[in-house]
Amino acid sequence: MEIKNVTIAGAGVLGSQIAWQTAMHGYKVTVYDIFEEGIEKSKEFHKKFAELFVATRGIKQEEVDAAKARLTYTTNLEEAVKDADLISESVPENLEIKKSFYKDLAKYAPEKTIFTTNSSTLLPSSYSEETGRPEKFLALHFANPVWDANIAEVMKHSKTDSKYFEIVKKFAKNIGMIPIPINKEHSGYVLNSLLVPLLSAAQNLFFTGISDYESIDKTWMISTGAKIGPFGIIDMIGMQTVYNIALMNGKKTNNKLMIERAEKIKSEFIDKGKMGISTGEGFYKYPNPRFQAEDFLK
Repeated sequence: MEIKNVTIAGAGVLGSQIAWQTAMHGYKVTVYDIFEEGIEKSKEFHKKFAELFVATRGIKQEEVDAAKARLTYTTNLEEAVKDADLISESVPENLEIKKSFYKDLAKYAPEKTIFTTNSSTLLPSSYSEETGRPEKFLALHFANPVWDANIAEVMKHSKTDSKYFEIVKKFAKNIGMIPIPINKEHSGYVLNSLLVPLLSAAQNLFFTGISDYESIDKTWMISTGAKIGPFGIIDMIGMQTVYNIALMNGKKTNNKLMIERAEKIKSEFIDKGKMGISTGEGFYKYPNPRFQAEDFLK
């Protein structure tokens, strides 16, 4: 099976990046979002990505123009998936929303279509039956930003047909990713199994008043040589996702401190419109965050 037409469901920060990366590598891409506002934001993201690629990545203007020409946008799910060979889903990290989305998707997608989820917290098996094609359903998980942190974690669940596992790994490679095969379902994949404990520890240090976020980031960056600290990473991921993960894990483990931390993220950041890079402010202000200043580590 050859992948030609790709649908990206969910036009947020990461969904828009996946769409752009896929279009840049020659695929026809349809961006779907339930809200017109989401579509307009995705178009803005793609305009910025085009400028970024020309300015910093040595990409010619005609190449980004060609990529933009391969992108279409819609709020009509049936229209979005009518020709799809593969769907990459990045809808909110909520099990009931995922189940509802896949029930709708199963009504409209052609029999040929492979379904992939970009979920960072939910296991594919927990909503595989709603897809109506569990053998053609698996995880294809991207990091942020897609083109720099260019790994793609490809994860089976127990009913995934190995044929589609191989097709998705090949597709990931074809769009400039390094496929990371995960042969058994594992919450957190590889990346988040390493990353989530780091970000959680950093938040604990900050929200309990042990240290300030800049000092925590400096400690990590100086000690490991990393270009970015945990709070810079949180801004990239976005506050809504960080809030959802903290609240879900807090409720799952009955951890009152984690639930309180989630509520602080909501009241101190989300409710004030400080969603991270996407809104120009989270812990840091963008486009020139403090951690990129020459004197930050001095």
